[in-house]
Amino acid sequence: MESTMKEIRGVGAPCVLDMDDAATVGGGVEDTYGEDRATEEQFVTPWTVSVASGYNLLRDPRYNKGLAFTEKERETHYLRGLLPPAVTSQELQERKIMHNIRQYQLPLQRYMAMMDLQERNERLFYKLLIDNVEELLPIVYTPTVGEACQKYGSIYSRPQGLYISLKEKGKILEVLKNWPERSIQVIVVTDGERILGLGDLGCQGMGIPVGKLSLYTALGGVRPSACLPITLDVGTNNEELLNDEFYIGLRQKRATGQEYADFLHEFMAAVKQNYGEKVLIQFEDFANHNAFDLLARYGTTHLVFNDDIQGTASVVLAGLVAALKLVGGTLAEHTYLFLGAGEAGTGIAELIALEMSRQVTKTPIDECRKKIWLVDSKGLIVSARKESLQHFKKPWAHEHEHVRNLLDAVNAIKPTVLIGTSGKGQTFTQEVVEAISSFNEMPIILALSNPTSQAECTAEQAYTWSKGRAVFATGSPFDPVEYNGKIHVPGQANNAYIFPGFGLGVVMSGAIRVHDDMLLAASEALAQQVTQENFDKGLIYPPFSNIRKISAHIAANVAAKAYELGLASRRPRPKDLVKYAESCMYSPIYRNYR
Repeated sequence: MESTMKEIRGVGAPCVLDMDDAATVGGGVEDTYGEDRATEEQFVTPWTVSVASGYNLLRDPRYNKGLAFTEKERETHYLRGLLPPAVTSQELQERKIMHNIRQYQLPLQRYMAMMDLQERNERLFYKLLIDNVEELLPIVYTPTVGEACQKYGSIYSRPQGLYISLKEKGKILEVLKNWPERSIQVIVVTDGERILGLGDLGCQGMGIPVGKLSLYTALGGVRPSACLPITLDVGTNNEELLNDEFYIGLRQKRATGQEYADFLHEFMAAVKQNYGEKVLIQFEDFANHNAFDLLARYGTTHLVFNDDIQGTASVVLAGLVAALKLVGGTLAEHTYLFLGAGEAGTGIAELIALEMSRQVTKTPIDECRKKIWLVDSKGLIVSARKESLQHFKKPWAHEHEHVRNLLDAVNAIKPTVLIGTSGKGQTFTQEVVEAISSFNEMPIILALSNPTSQAECTAEQAYTWSKGRAVFATGSPFDPVEYNGKIHVPGQANNAYIFPGFGLGVVMSGAIRVHDDMLLAASEALAQQVTQENFDKGLIYPPFSNIRKISAHIAANVAAKAYELGLASRRPRPKDLVKYAESCMYSPIYRNYR
């Protein structure tokens, strides 16, 4: 090993064993770089080595195995004395960590324990998350990640991704090169302006890209070293954060207009220059006024995906397709009413209309849109309001008299499907649920806003007010509800069903662009994974316990569509795409070291 170190350091570099007595102090090695003698005002150089062994190996989360290092590995890698004598299995470590995590009373404490584990032992973190996905998903993702973002400045301990602020304008390519990994396949980026339903959290939105990419690995099998979380800090308009002494971002108002556009353009150009054509860039939690423009501007020049617009749409469409097996009819035979006309609402609406158009051959998409109605803060979106509407709302302005609130819209439109993407809690009131239940035997009600506090209604409210007849799903998890002696299990229309498998399909096919048909392929694959046993419980989504199998099927469907559309660059096409997807998935099982 020391000969290897000499090669790394260069010919003629001294080994500690070659030093004479004068070069040592108190049995140790001479303070060659003067670090111990330096005062606080003096500069020292943070020297390190590139091959981990001994103490450094224990501090490298990618290779650290803790007490699972074997006797032979401890001997070979200079770990003797650095660990207690016990040698344990990864399974025993997993049981211990889960026991410890369950002792915490607060979800945020569990979140912090998981993040600490990720920074200490990467494979054990993912083993834990994969094996206990239903229990830990709400901890590392919604709803707990929302609270983590709100308090990120207070709990921040170490960087988990790249922070690119306006200070780096003109130097973004250099900043990207500071990231130690070179082979990046998936980037999740946010500017923190619309974090879940919590609003502008500025630089503290980093918790979202970190959480999303943890799920890309755990649920979709994309290797962690290929994932890069990025926060673009363009300021914040959140006065509470600007006045918070623990805030970690720029203390200035948000950049807008040309300054913002130029900054984003430099970022997108730098990503392509540094990582190439086939890196998937997922836009996350951008405000409506930027999200649609970014997707439109870069959709033809980069491999981009907006989870709030496209991922949410894909998972909701899958749920609706599955729900039809319970309530009957085709997509085109139902009427849809949305509360919320932002990126999630309009994205879902557009994908539903697109799928309708495909199912009903030769039906123009404009005709399909007429089955879909949206309510925003000013009431029902109708033709009379068209001139004052934002561009992404205009396709949904239909002929109808003005209706001011949701209850009146429900009574006027008489929808069979009610979908909430408003980001405002308790907006599906008892009157609203009772109204839609009065003219539907089995109303489909989807309260999708996150986190839990922002859900349009709870599972208990939906089942109670509909007298147990609602087909119900939410964006955040809710416990099962008993009504009239029957247990109702609410589904979770969680984007985590779609984006990990979608990302894997894009990566393994070498896709160069994202096409709407790939999103429809992902929805189709997810809907096919719902079994009769799930339907019997009222579920329109499969359990997360099978998520890796689900993700493999989604990845295969997405990759197949990419090959069919001529967008895949990895040749030849594998014969069995499901098996190929499974073979591509990252495994968290410990490796043996030479």
